Amino acid sequence: MSETPLPILLVAACALVDADGRVLLAQRPPGKQLAGMWEFPGGKVEPGETPEACLVRELREEIGVDTKVACLAPLTFASHSYEKFHLLMPLYVCRRFTGTPVAREGQVLKWVRPQKMRDYPMPPADEPLIPFLIDLL
Repeated sequence: MSETPLPILLVAACALVDADGRVLLAQRPPGKQLAGMWEFPGGKVEPGETPEACLVRELREEIGVDTKVACLAPLTFASHSYEKFHLLMPLYVCRRFTGTPVAREGQVLKWVRPQKMRDYPMPPADEPLIPFLIDLL
């Protein structure tokens, strides 16, 4: 008996890093899947869109900060099977951006040191990314 393959969902995520070496986390608002979990800002890559262009768009829409594709450095990726889809999520690091992050979609934002990220419950796909940030920062 073979398993039915899950559709692949491509989502881009960004570790936005402030001058103090902290990373911005966003708490998923009530009513959304995985509500209450902390994640890196980002979102679904639209058809015909690159992950980098997606992040420039999502960071502006979700938290009101502007950056450029050239300011996004690929760090690692997550590959995780959820019940109804398989998530493929490249994680980029961004240290150069303008604007102060503001929660525009009902989420809570918090600047967190990478060594403290395990204190914030994260979705299963995000958690394995923490060691890469600890090593980098």
